[in-house]
Amino acid sequence: MAHRGRLNVLMNIMGKSVADVFSEFEKGDPWESIGSGDVKYHMGYFRQYTTENGHEMYLALAFNPSHLEAISPVIQGRVRGKQDAIGDFKGDRVMGLTIHGDAAFAGQGVVQETLNLARLPGYRTGGTIRLVINNQVGFTTDPHEARSTTYSTDVAHLLQVPVFHVNGDDVEAAAYVARLAMGFRQRFKSDVVVDLVCYRKFGHNEGDDPTFTQPMMYDLIKHHPSVRTIYQRELVARGTVTIAEAEGLDARWIEEYDAALALARSHRKSRRAPMHGVWQSYRGGPDSDTPEVSTALDPASFDALAARLTRWPDDFNLHPKLQRLVAEAKEMLAGVHPLNWQMGEMLAYGSLLSAGIHVRFSGQDSQRGTFSHRHAVYTDSKTGRPWSPLYELGEGQGKFEIYNSPLSEYAVLAFEFGYSLIAPGSLVLWEAQFGDFANGAQIIIDNFLVSGEDKWNRLNGLVLMLPHGFEGQGPEHSSARIERFLQLAAEDNIQVCNLTTPAQVFHALRRQVLRPWRKPLILMSPKSLLRFRPSFSPRSEFIDGEFQRAIDDVDAKPEQVTRVMLSTGKVYYDLKEHRESLATDKVALVRVEQVYPFPSALLATILARYPNARELFWVQEEPKNMGGWTFVRPLLEDLIAELHQREGDPRFTVPRYVGRAASASPATGSPDSHALERKLILEEAFANLA
Repeated sequence: MAHRGRLNVLMNIMGKSVADVFSEFEKGDPWESIGSGDVKYHMGYFRQYTTENGHEMYLALAFNPSHLEAISPVIQGRVRGKQDAIGDFKGDRVMGLTIHGDAAFAGQGVVQETLNLARLPGYRTGGTIRLVINNQVGFTTDPHEARSTTYSTDVAHLLQVPVFHVNGDDVEAAAYVARLAMGFRQRFKSDVVVDLVCYRKFGHNEGDDPTFTQPMMYDLIKHHPSVRTIYQRELVARGTVTIAEAEGLDARWIEEYDAALALARSHRKSRRAPMHGVWQSYRGGPDSDTPEVSTALDPASFDALAARLTRWPDDFNLHPKLQRLVAEAKEMLAGVHPLNWQMGEMLAYGSLLSAGIHVRFSGQDSQRGTFSHRHAVYTDSKTGRPWSPLYELGEGQGKFEIYNSPLSEYAVLAFEFGYSLIAPGSLVLWEAQFGDFANGAQIIIDNFLVSGEDKWNRLNGLVLMLPHGFEGQGPEHSSARIERFLQLAAEDNIQVCNLTTPAQVFHALRRQVLRPWRKPLILMSPKSLLRFRPSFSPRSEFIDGEFQRAIDDVDAKPEQVTRVMLSTGKVYYDLKEHRESLATDKVALVRVEQVYPFPSALLATILARYPNARELFWVQEEPKNMGGWTFVRPLLEDLIAELHQREGDPRFTVPRYVGRAASASPATGSPDSHALERKLILEEAFANLA
């Protein structure tokens, strides 16, 4: 909901005590909220409510940042998640109510994106009631400057749903419309919009002076009786209450508020609440406090799962090319060939589903995969019927949902974030068509994904799969902007990985659910590596392996190595190929698979294996002002300093950067220029070997 009226909703609908609200205005311990918490107008609340007829109802007011409309698709995801959890597939038992400002409802594109989700199979919730608090001004902007439509609610016509315009001064008309809207939603499972035409008493906040910009409006408001005064007069005129009774009611409220203020000033409460409800078994906090878990599959489970993943129904007409892919998959799963990235993913999902864990995946063209690599859902070549081997793994399996999303990043990522808040025991994933497109959802990433634990004490385990890699495809098809996520990384708030093998993806996805630690997982997923056989993983790494935060060079001869190169992602294979062409044994190639939380201790152990190494390089394919360099450089300098101090190891001095020059754009649009840049990076990386 919007800020204005939030304290009223917290107290009078959500049941938060007046004393608790007042206590948040009082000075507390400044140490408690250093770097965390949020303003009181952003905080959420929940309540178990019993109606007059004894019906139990759970009410939740969502936290939200000042990007107010960003919460709308988050609410949709929370509602859908709750509906799925309790089997409310018709939307009879769980409903979303969103409260908007008129300027935001008309002006914010995420409103249209959210409305567009209303009837889509992967996102429908049986209708949302959308209440627009129409103040007829947005901060200082008049309606004629803020929208091209007559009403702020006209964008809702794309759904052809009822829009009720009601006078906010008429209390009983508003109550009647509220009942009507609720009845319509319950009967027709449709969105409903209520445009409550009213005004704000003061400016944008209590200290603002709105007469600077709306002098005539605020001259009218100054002399206009309040809603309470108007309704009180009506009740007295009808004989419903007397003047004395009305004044007594006012006095009792003032007395209650005075008592609550005194209580708030005498008793200070902590503002950090413990995990509750479905989150009781999960935790946040530091990564170092969380033990690792086994993510490997025993051979029998692997073989049983392999058999289920490489079948299709007898009456299903599978595309001939897919039949060949399935035949190749059988050989991979049998150990004849290494497993590709598709099988790494499918094994991860299938193994979790077989354990009864729900998997939900959405994104643009995610069923087939942007690069025709996933094929999680098959389409009958003659009937168009969809089917997936992940639908039929056996009795007791978890529910598998994978949806091709609308062409939206903002609302869809927000929806999946909201869903993850309700489903901590599920694997919930969102995939961008190209990782570059994640910037269309940057508001959700900044204000919810990476900071929700710090601001609101809300955990989530959402997975973002962002195709990333420089292959000469141009500025908008190269970089998932790993540097942005690393800049937002602090206090172990997220996990940022750029993995080099399908087995690593398998273990990372399983670890995400099997550990009780819940943090968002940002995966820089590959493009060209999807069909690059040297990157494929042997069967043994799924049965005996585990997730590796950094991977040492098993081919290196430690005593011969004079230069250690650290890299992340696809560029490792470029370096390996070039090293083989030079036939040198002086270089060790170490892969940093998890860039954050940064594996300093593991890297210290790895570096200790190379007694004669004198040079430490960081090699990346991104420009110098992008990628991981600016993030890892101080961490590597700290690591070198610690090695000097702890082990008296003076070998390394400062880490050296190798990669593209700093650039305003992520990548060139010329394949030839891309190839030249790649050549220059490799030549620099291997130049002047001692």
